[in-house]
Amino acid sequence: MNIGEAAKASGVSAKMIRYYEQTGLIPKADRTASGYRDYSDTDVHMLRFVRRARDLGFQVAEIGDLLGLWRDETRHSSEVKRLAQGHVADLEKKIAGLQDMANTLNVLIKSCRGDSRPQCPILQRLETDRDDEDLSIHPRAGAIA
Repeated sequence: MNIGEAAKASGVSAKMIRYYEQTGLIPKADRTASGYRDYSDTDVHMLRFVRRARDLGFQVAEIGDLLGLWRDETRHSSEVKRLAQGHVADLEKKIAGLQDMANTLNVLIKSCRGDSRPQCPILQRLETDRDDEDLSIHPRAGAIA
């Protein structure tokens, strides 16, 4: 099948398929006599694997590791588990960081009157070089420090 058909069958865009080939994540496709890429069912199966790994937030390098383990029939499941656990730890760090951002913004939103005056503690906070732990609002912003 051509790249468009492989993209449709796998759920991976043609652009990403080319990128994955270029970076060596997946092997380059066979070519037809006229030079077009020719994908097999096995290639589509691998592309679906890559898509599902991306859907779970794995980075390209991690997916390369997963593909290597997937292809290695002598693998130890402990290696796969370790890789997945590391990914979960990274996701949990990102979640904590996003929660911190949301908490900071919620504090700032509560301190903003949201009226017709130009003073805005949200903008004031963005213009300062204060540490993220210091959520006090500058007095000129219209809030109590």
